[in-house]
Amino acid sequence: MIRVEAHPAPVDAHAAEADERTVFGFWVYILTDCVLFASLFATYVVLHGNTAGGPSGHQLFEMPYVLAETMALLASSFTCGLAMLAAVRGRTRLAVVALALTFALGSTFLALELSEFHHLAVIGAGWSRSGFLSAYFILVGTHGLHITVGLLWMAVVAARIWWSGLGRGELRRLTLFGIFWHFLDLVWIFIFSVVYLMGAAHL
Repeated sequence: MIRVEAHPAPVDAHAAEADERTVFGFWVYILTDCVLFASLFATYVVLHGNTAGGPSGHQLFEMPYVLAETMALLASSFTCGLAMLAAVRGRTRLAVVALALTFALGSTFLALELSEFHHLAVIGAGWSRSGFLSAYFILVGTHGLHITVGLLWMAVVAARIWWSGLGRGELRRLTLFGIFWHFLDLVWIFIFSVVYLMGAAHL
């Protein structure tokens, strides 16, 4: 009888190599997003004083409202971290609950942002009113679009963890999602500082 030997190590090595390629490709994507947001920030800084006789950020921005948005997103970043810790420890239910909280907080942030956009449009401060408002809507709206994509991604990751458990693939997907979500949190901190704080201070 000819004995056929199994060789699991090469399979694991190939899987590890595939994971490395995936992670590397994802970091390349994050870098391209950094370039995108840097360009939008630069455009906003150039145009923030171009109000064309219309309202400025000092007149439009309501800081308590923006602070509520910020706290919701910061809290979602915290619960996202809890989901990752729970997943690493193999606690499936806790990971899904933490992701559900993250989803709720992220949805709250997005709803507040859309409500802010609607309010500005209603009072005649839409994106076409001035260069300042065009730059504002594009920068903040691009971040909001990323949040929307993140929420959809989060829902898929949570569903896969709930139905398939915390396998290697699910842990990798959750890790990549966590990097993406924390990146959006970091971008928002810059938006809060450059757009809202400086705008409210009339700088």
